[in-house]
Amino acid sequence: MARVQLTASGVAEGTTSEIKTGNHTFYIDEPERLGGNDKGPNPLQTLLGALIGCESIMANMVAKEINFDLQGISFSVKGELDPRGYMGDPNVRTYFEKVEISAEVKTSEPEERIQKLQELTDSRCPVFNTLKAAGVEIVTNWKKA
Repeated sequence: MARVQLTASGVAEGTTSEIKTGNHTFYIDEPERLGGNDKGPNPLQTLLGALIGCESIMANMVAKEINFDLQGISFSVKGELDPRGYMGDPNVRTYFEKVEISAEVKTSEPEERIQKLQELTDSRCPVFNTLKAAGVEIVTNWKKA
């Protein structure tokens, strides 16, 4: 199978970046209290949102493949990091140390099947695996809604 290439472009004005990818435009910024214009989420919030989107897409794909009764899924994600890293301390990493993923799965399936869906989803989710490869501690908790 041929490799897929994804692209994005952006123009920055101060802390505000206008990002274009495909037919979509979105903004990444910082809140006003941090000198931004609050036109969008900050980069790390965007990454957490990308993780939710990726997990959701993969869960739906996997559910179809394993004939899983997925009626809906909702996520809550929390990322933890030490801000000293991005503030310039070379001894502290600049990215998440820990990410916690909670999912509530609306289904008629038993808990064992929910865990199987979670394992397969995580193993195939590019954003999840990018974080994992960076050494981020990832804690997952999927349960029946």
